[in-house]
Amino acid sequence: MNHWQELEHKYFMNTAKRVPLTLVKGQGARVWDENGREYLDFVGGWAVNSLGHCPPVVTEAVTEQVHTLIQTSNQFYTIPQIRLAELLVQNSCLDKVFFGNSGAEANEGAVKLARRYGKRYLNGAYEVITAMGSFHGRTLAMVASTGQSKFQQPYVPLPAGFINVEYNNIEAIKAVTTSQTCAVMLEPVQGEGGVNLPSDDYLVAVRAWCDQKGILLILDEIQTGIGRTGTLFAYEQCSIEPDIMTLAKGLASGIPIGAILAKDRASVFTPEEHGSTFGGNPVACAAGYATLRFIIDNDIAGKVKKVGRHLINGLENLKQKFPFITDVRGRGLLVAMEFGSDIARSVLMACLDRGLLVNRLKPNALRFIPPLIIDNKDVDEALGILDGALSSMVS
Repeated sequence: MNHWQELEHKYFMNTAKRVPLTLVKGQGARVWDENGREYLDFVGGWAVNSLGHCPPVVTEAVTEQVHTLIQTSNQFYTIPQIRLAELLVQNSCLDKVFFGNSGAEANEGAVKLARRYGKRYLNGAYEVITAMGSFHGRTLAMVASTGQSKFQQPYVPLPAGFINVEYNNIEAIKAVTTSQTCAVMLEPVQGEGGVNLPSDDYLVAVRAWCDQKGILLILDEIQTGIGRTGTLFAYEQCSIEPDIMTLAKGLASGIPIGAILAKDRASVFTPEEHGSTFGGNPVACAAGYATLRFIIDNDIAGKVKKVGRHLINGLENLKQKFPFITDVRGRGLLVAMEFGSDIARSVLMACLDRGLLVNRLKPNALRFIPPLIIDNKDVDEALGILDGALSSMVS
């Protein structure tokens, strides 16, 4: 354990299962540790560094903004906030935007918005149906909404108003919908839950059910949005539109931000019913605008679709070579590899030793969520390192 890691143990709360690596520099899809060793980064800040590390378009925008205006509060209008809101609305099916600071905050706000809608239009309905295997954030309410007992059990009793049902099962949603239901909240692809892909007709059926019952559909695109799955937003691949959508992670390529987007009919907040001191901060919004503008103008989502296909094909080839790989699944550059036993940590460390950073999704699964700007050459390098790491598991 080095000096910095010893200090972390001394001063930081014991909340993270860290990999023994201290990073000090990043550029593009590469990072360097304190000893100057280079690594290919297929973690990407947990799907945050959409344009890679220190992308010039973002660093320039942030530098200019911090020399101009850093923070004002939402008592006043600011131009970066308005420009980013306009760009999001112009390139989505939603009509109104609210900015926060994280994905958890965005999802909290979305649930508040749905409850406000229920109070106004659904006789006070307040329950939100979510899915088992989901992940919606770390706040107490979002832990209640997250359908994973390992996150919930340390904090019971949890806030009321959330019902977790089986993912990819429309009948399960129908069975628990009552007069108290105001919304269904789902991830188009479950990221933290395992990179779980629904059937092609699942979200179509959920949308139809919400329309039939007059309730809202919230799509949590914290991880799938901003080009990650091969379109700007994952809902575009499902032939449906949400009433409310949440964004965060890749929106500002490393600068903290969160966003709630809503259709006009679902945008029912009135002044002082919701807010945030730092939400819509000029620096974060300048970074978000620069990131989103670059992704749109350079068709990054289209490139992600192609590079993601190359990655999945390469992982499928490794699956043929190593029988202990039981599944490869994903969409775009949100991809998982699952094993028949709990070797994910060992494979991760073997990759680390060889200069590749990957994410342990579960004891028996790895996740690959690299910057969206990688190319096939980067993928081939990663596959070569992974091949060596997997070979070491049987040597």
